[in-house]
Parts: sequence; structure tokens; C-alpha cells
Amino acid sequence: MSKNFFSTCFIILLTFSLNAQTESDAFTIKKIYETALTESNAYVWLTHLSENIGGRLAGSPNSSKAEDYTQRILDSLGVNSSFRQECTTNWWHRKKESEVNMYLSPNVKVQLTSTSLGNTIGTNNKEIKANVIEVHGLNELKKLGEDEIAGKIVFFNRPMDAKLVNSFNAYGGAVDQRVFGAARAAEFGAVAVLVRSMTNKLDDVPHTGTSIYEDGINKIPSIAISTMAANLLSETLVSSPDIMVGLSNDNETVPNQKNYNIIGEWKGSEFPDQIIVVGGHLDSWDLAGGAHDDGAGCVQSMAVVEIFKKMNYQPKHTIRVVLFANEENGLVGGQEYAKLAKENGENHIAAIESDAGGFSPRGFSADGLSSFFDAKFKKVSDWFNLLEPYGVSLSKGGSGADISPLKDQGPLLFGLRPDSQRYFDYHHTPDDHIEAVNKRELNLGSAAMASLIFLIDQYGI
Repeated sequence: MSKNFFSTCFIILLTFSLNAQTESDAFTIKKIYETALTESNAYVWLTHLSENIGGRLAGSPNSSKAEDYTQRILDSLGVNSSFRQECTTNWWHRKKESEVNMYLSPNVKVQLTSTSLGNTIGTNNKEIKANVIEVHGLNELKKLGEDEIAGKIVFFNRPMDAKLVNSFNAYGGAVDQRVFGAARAAEFGAVAVLVRSMTNKLDDVPHTGTSIYEDGINKIPSIAISTMAANLLSETLVSSPDIMVGLSNDNETVPNQKNYNIIGEWKGSEFPDQIIVVGGHLDSWDLAGGAHDDGAGCVQSMAVVEIFKKMNYQPKHTIRVVLFANEENGLVGGQEYAKLAKENGENHIAAIESDAGGFSPRGFSADGLSSFFDAKFKKVSDWFNLLEPYGVSLSKGGSGADISPLKDQGPLLFGLRPDSQRYFDYHHTPDDHIEAVNKRELNLGSAAMASLIFLIDQYGI
């Protein structure tokens, strides 16, 4: 009887203690959201990055301005230290924007809205003029062969799949033609490529993005055209298959430029050698200010420190804000960070990345080494009832490009997953300015990230 009595008392006390802890956690998370929504300066920082500094391709003068600016912010927030990790990158410089014209007759031409893709070569101040062959994927090139392709402009016109609810899956299913189209078409003698912009939106706004050449294959110009221009060209080719298209641009690649990962470190009070990383990539394409991609992720990461400081919260684990260099055109920043972390024997227990825009957060996806992932995912999943009132869930699958090189070192990796339906309206376009970002939605993302870090910091992984 006595034994049963004490067992019952122990269970009651344990249940009471757990409920009290849950209530305390819920109160803290509520305070995190209130602080983010009413006191954060993230939107002010993003406005400066996007509008006063602007496009920040790695190696460009603007990338240096962004590095200086964000390091000053981190210092002003009161991190224990801020420092830089050097990365050597190439700067692809858009000297003169592309021009693409359909020649309806020798004296009548229609301009197609276009933009040069990253890394593409220029045309040496000449117009390349040729017939066009339309394809819908890389696999069609081999079927057509050199006899059909040589001397022509290859037009890749596979749209993103509108049936897919996850817009990132739709993007992933179409982007290979942008990345590898020029290299693959050149193998069969093409003189240039045109690529349908990576968006489901029908408009006249072209989308840039990286393209990759391959050693030993002739380099040819690679240019994106808007979705409306792609439809017009496709329709014209049906009635006039022998139509000529002319294109020109002027670009250069400046090698061996110095860029830096910008890092702010806030030492933990109990476990200073256990690191939680939170970050985004500081570089952006040159067409606009990179407000969604990825200025939003950078300021949300810095706002985690701001929120905790305003709440007088002292983390147990070390929090490290990392603003990565060169995600857009090589991923050098993420690779260099992981390399140095391994060389220094650092212990990262978790890493969180925001690189899907500043829209309303819907949850996090998680990734990690298969040897421990399921057990750690289960532990973290048990916390997410505390985030359900804020519309934030947890799922398996992927994290972020910049933190993914850390995977083999053992941390659990998380990617913030906002509502992505409008992300590819702005991605890599001239429209990616501060006006495209809603201040409240941006701050909700900061709050979601800070809440997850708070729970990791309280309970470890």
C-alpha cells in the first residue's frame, strides 16, 4: 500500500511539474511572438539591404557594403563577437542587359523581354541571329541530334508544373533546363539558348539565375525570356517555323574576388561549446534588392538575437548567426563554413536556415544523418504542440542549401517553410524589392525561428 501510495504521489508531482514547464514554455513563446511583432527592426534592416544597397552578387561592390552593414547590426545587438570567414568567389558582372528580337520580316522585329542568366558569356557586341528549335526538356536534345540543332538557337520551353501544390517541387522539376541547358545544347552545335523563366505566373518579367558550363564544351550565351515572351515565341514558331531570332548581351566574369561569411556569436551560459546556427545567404542577384531572396532570411536570423535580447533571455547554448556568402552562384559560403567547422572540431547541435522568402511561416522541414535522424526528429516533434497555435508544423525532408554541407557533422538541420505560392513571382526578378515583403509576415518568420531555437536551447537534441 505504502509503495503504491508513493508511486501515485510521484506520478502526480511529475505530471504537475511537466504541466508547469509546458505552461512556462508556452508563455515564453507567446512573449517571443509579441516581441517580434511589436519591437523588431527586421523590416528596417531589410529595407536598407534591399533599397539602399541593392543587388549583392558575390564579389560585387554591393556585396562588400552588405557585409559591412550586417556586421555592424550584429555588433549593435550585443553579440559576444562578430567575425568574418573569407571565401574566394568569382564575380559575374552584367555589363549590358540582353536584347532578344523575333524577326517577322527583314524590316519588322518584335522584342522579347529577356535577361541574361548568371555566368553566361556575352556576344562580343554582336548579334547572334539564327533559326530557333523549341524543346521541352534536356532529354529531347539527344533525340533531335546535331543535324537538327547545329547552328540554331535552342528554346527550352518546359513550364513549371502548375498541378504541384508545393511550388518548390514545381521549380525543381523545371530548373534543370536553365542550369544545364547551354552546356547540353552546345554539345549538339547550338549557337545560343533561350529559356522560359522559372515561374508559374504569366507576365512580362524575366527571371535570372545560375547557369553552369562544363569543361571541354563550347560556351554559348544563355538568356531567359519572360513567360509571356515564351508563349509568344512558341505560338509564332507554330505558324512560322523558319523565323529568325537575334540576341545580344555583354557580360564578364571577374575571378578571385574576396567575399566573407558574416558571423555573430553569442556564447551560451551552460553549454558554450554546443552551437546552434541560424542564418540565410547575404548575396542576391543583381536585378533587384533581393528582399525575399534572401535578405528576408538574413534579417530574420539577426532578429532572433534581437528578440532574445529584448526579452532578457540568456541562451544556454551558443547561438551563432551566419550570413552566408555566394549561395546564388556557387554555394562557396556554406561549403567554407562547414569545412572550417570540421577543421576546428566544432560541435553543432542544430542549424536553421531561412531561404524561402519572407512570407507567412507554415512550418519547418528537418533533415539529418539517417543513423540518428528518426530519434531526434521524434524528440523535436513532441515540442511542436507548443507552436501549433501559431500555425507552425514540422515535417521531414530537406533543410537549406547553405547549412546542408554541415549534415555529415551530425546536427539536426531545419529549413523555415513559409507559404510559397507567391515566392516564384519574385524569385530572381527585378520585382524582388521591399514592397513585395509584408512586415508582419516577415516578423512572424523571425518569431517562428526564435521559438524553435528557444525549445532547442531548453531541451537540447
